[in-house]
Amino acid sequence: MQWLRQIIGNFTFVMLVVVLLASVLPARGVWVGYFDALTKGAIALLFFMHGAKLSRKAIVAGAGHWRLHLAIFGCTFVMFPLLGLAFKSLWIALLGDALALGMLYLCALPATVQSAIAFTSIARGNIPAAVCSASASSLLGIFVTPVLVQWTMGKGEGQLALLDAVLKISLQLLLPFLLGHFFRPWLGSWVDRNRSWLKSVDQGSIQLVVYTAFSAAVVGGMWEMVSGQELLLLVLACCVLLGLAIVLTTLLGRVIRFSLEDRIALLFCGSKKSLATGVPMAQVLFAGGALVGPLLLPVMVFHQIQLMVCAVLAQRWGKRA
Repeated sequence: MQWLRQIIGNFTFVMLVVVLLASVLPARGVWVGYFDALTKGAIALLFFMHGAKLSRKAIVAGAGHWRLHLAIFGCTFVMFPLLGLAFKSLWIALLGDALALGMLYLCALPATVQSAIAFTSIARGNIPAAVCSASASSLLGIFVTPVLVQWTMGKGEGQLALLDAVLKISLQLLLPFLLGHFFRPWLGSWVDRNRSWLKSVDQGSIQLVVYTAFSAAVVGGMWEMVSGQELLLLVLACCVLLGLAIVLTTLLGRVIRFSLEDRIALLFCGSKKSLATGVPMAQVLFAGGALVGPLLLPVMVFHQIQLMVCAVLAQRWGKRA
């Protein structure tokens, strides 16, 4: 087990254990209600802490570079959905309906926050702009992702009306985030001192949501819907999608003639998708439990691939003279 953890990382290793646990011992009966309540509390805590971590100084420092922000938002909310629609028929043929919908859902998600900023920092890119864009992308996704989900998947796929979905996501994600940022003057220094173990709280919240979602999916017969061959094809599809995103964001940065630092921020913010936001959003947008598990598989696979690839790219750029 130790060699596996070194290869894929602790977070992904624990997530694999969580998926295995949910497959063998899914939450059933009265425990479903307990885990649902606990999951909602964990999500609220997760976004409350995100709000408390975000420095207003970083927002002000990075807010002025509007051309870079527009490019990043265009890659996140325009380029990815268009790629999803372009590959939709192929994904359905190769992966089946459930995983194909998961790929479309992946394309509709906002960018990551922590890893995008961390990789931009390692690569010595425009860190203030990355902080501003990644955080704004996460907030915009609360309103944009439900619209993109209905557009790319079709109106019949979402279980909730659009306005109802936006309202519920805002209450579960945006409100705790804003409350956390409001209390930053009092909590900011404490949060900055305890980032190491608070990271474990963040990851634990995500893993709890994954367990709850996969439990419902397993009880609903998810593993009868997804074969081993489809899982291998899913990994290949995620690799191709990430490769295209990296190439297109790189070309866009050169066409606009951004500096190298700005191109680095564009790459790491515009080619990544958020697992932390995607998991709780799926809980709201797709109330049918059997559908949530297959929807999350592409997000989880893409998340791990993007971490490994971006880590290599960041270290390469970070070593430049």
